[in-house]
Amino acid sequence: MNKTINNIVSNRERKLDLLLAIYITSIVAAELMGAKTFPILFFNASVAIFTLPITFIINDVVTEVEGKARSLSFMRSTFIILILLALFNVLAISLPPSTRSLAFEPAYQTIFAKSLRMTLASLVAFFLAERLDIYIFAKIRSRLKNSGLWLRSNASNIISLFFDTSIFMFLAFFTGDNGMFVWSLVLPYWGLKCLFSMVETPLTYLAVNWLKKS
Repeated sequence: MNKTINNIVSNRERKLDLLLAIYITSIVAAELMGAKTFPILFFNASVAIFTLPITFIINDVVTEVEGKARSLSFMRSTFIILILLALFNVLAISLPPSTRSLAFEPAYQTIFAKSLRMTLASLVAFFLAERLDIYIFAKIRSRLKNSGLWLRSNASNIISLFFDTSIFMFLAFFTGDNGMFVWSLVLPYWGLKCLFSMVETPLTYLAVNWLKKS
């Protein structure tokens, strides 16, 4: 009996480890590669729109199966990784290049030398929005008595994605007299992220069932 229980727990933990790996990869990919934009519909969007909705889905899946505390653990671990990544980034771009690296040093600086303001905006937006997503999902879950997963997932994602996009855009680009311009960036980005999140709703159901199955 104990061996069976241990096998179930071990299997569940391996699945959670995989979800954590995907969660961290999605955030780090957005952090490192999100500066690139591509044309879609009527504006240019960051490639991060493909990875950020995944993190909110994983929040919902882990909260649904394991509870709010485990989701917050995912978020805290990733936040620490982002801080360490930012610190190492500062170190890497500050060190003088060797002769062998001198040729591609300008390209290296262009890619990795983001402004401190952009880095701080990204960290603050991630910390606040991810916590908000977990809190809203858990709150609605307690009210609906575990029913309506699609509603809980999309409601929490839509609200938290709005805060994520707004916080980042205003902290990164607001100057005091360009509020309308920043809103013109926030609304289409938010709408597109929400669209991706809703399209991925079936993945939430599949992931919940997969995680529950031992």
